[in-house]
Amino acid sequence: MAIDKSMNVLIVDDYKTMLRIIRNLLKQIEFNNVDEASDGAEALSKLRTGNYGLVISDWNMAPMTGLELLQEVRQDNRLRATPFIMITAESKTENVVAAKQAGVSNYIVKPFNAETLREKIEKVLAHA
Repeated sequence: MAIDKSMNVLIVDDYKTMLRIIRNLLKQIEFNNVDEASDGAEALSKLRTGNYGLVISDWNMAPMTGLELLQEVRQDNRLRATPFIMITAESKTENVVAAKQAGVSNYIVKPFNAETLREKIEKVLAHA
């Protein structure tokens, strides 16, 4: 299945360096329409006013966590089907379970590389 690499991708992380890393990894795999938000609340606002084909969000942020953002997205009729990849430094089983129950599309544990990101995006978009 061909993936539309021109889609708008929203990356969400409260750590500027991580936003830059994810943006660079996306660029390596030819996703160039990348927008960013520094927390879940800002991301939700952008999602509600924009048109994004994919969300890649960090889990651990304040004031709204990635999990809370995911829950808000899944409760919004217009956003519900948006593919959502969660990034975390922790691979705790209960976190994976919580994210799955909230409707996460896929999950990436840090550190990761462009190839891992590409694989996860392809899996998610193939089922979208």
